[in-house]
Amino acid sequence: MPDFAYKGRASGGSLVTGELAAESMDLVATRLMERGITPVEIRPVAHVAHDSAEAIWRRLGGGRPTTKDLTMFCRQMHTITRSGIPLLRGLSSLSRSTHHAMLREALAEVIESLHAGRGLSESLRRHPNIFTPLFVSIVEVGETTGTLDTAFHRLYEYLSLDEEVKKRVASAVRYPIIVLAAIAMALGVISVFVIPNFAPLFRALGDNIPMPTRIIMGVSDFTVNYWPYLLVGMVFAFLATRSYLRTAPGRATWDRRRLKLPVIGAIMLEAALARVTRSLSVAIGAGLPMNQALATIAESTGNVFLAARVSGMCGAVESGRSLTWAASEAELFPPLVLQMISVGEETGAIPELMDETADFYQREVDYRLENLSAALEPILIVGVGICVLILALGVFLPMWDMVGQAKGL
Repeated sequence: MPDFAYKGRASGGSLVTGELAAESMDLVATRLMERGITPVEIRPVAHVAHDSAEAIWRRLGGGRPTTKDLTMFCRQMHTITRSGIPLLRGLSSLSRSTHHAMLREALAEVIESLHAGRGLSESLRRHPNIFTPLFVSIVEVGETTGTLDTAFHRLYEYLSLDEEVKKRVASAVRYPIIVLAAIAMALGVISVFVIPNFAPLFRALGDNIPMPTRIIMGVSDFTVNYWPYLLVGMVFAFLATRSYLRTAPGRATWDRRRLKLPVIGAIMLEAALARVTRSLSVAIGAGLPMNQALATIAESTGNVFLAARVSGMCGAVESGRSLTWAASEAELFPPLVLQMISVGEETGAIPELMDETADFYQREVDYRLENLSAALEPILIVGVGICVLILALGVFLPMWDMVGQAKGL
């Protein structure tokens, strides 16, 4: 899709410039008119090769701002709105100072939209790849009630905690991943380079080759002789799996099953529930109605299985059921958390108790992460031991047979 540079006049008469991607100039003009900008000049922009590569990378989902970038943005916006700096002036300063290209371009378009007379939340909603529905909904409530500084402060706290959980989970699983990768590389090197050198010696035994040796020789021969087919098969399996996971049934199946993985599944589930309850606390504390809060949270969970359960809670609340009943039917929360939700409904302190619930899950995640290495070490030791045992038996058993035959001679 080509890019077009444009110049136009906003409703207030100010000059607006920028770039848009569209199929034709007419579509660019239409989009500008929808934003309240009268086009003055539209011309195609010629990009060099690296721009095309960057566009392809963005279409594949790369280059998006991280949680850390959005956390910094919320902190800066909290400072701007609290200190009384005009919104347009503050956003212009942020647009010039931010180092993330995609976020900088999005802020430039948000400024254009504000010049055209739209609200901040509506302008942010035009960039769903950067700002989630929950993010936009909380900004909208703050914009409506005149408490934008509070809204951005809540978002800053929420994103900071979310980033901390992600870092702790990534740090905890880094060691097992490195160990498994090292085992795979070692097996590959042994199969391709070591075993073929021993194969002629082993075949001297004729039909008396031990079973472990036959297994590793078969694996080695297959790897050496058919590695192109093996590589093609792996690529095909990867592409087929990715295509399946992009479908609605495939994504739902994977999101449900990964929460049941040994050891790590419980951590992912509790971390996700901490995020859901923290989001609910932030949304309700910001003034969102319960059904709207649940609906926006369902869209931003990142897990189809959990999204369906939260959507079910939203439907139950809209039909007149209590939040406690809806949470019980969702079968996501333990009895202790259900009691906390019930007390919150009775006392009108749902945001505070949802925050306590998120802290409860946070403590559970912290405890499991601290003990994750201890839980995974036996599994890794057993796995490494089995691999070493098979290789040792495969290499040394035929040697012992040959030594025995030599002594018999």
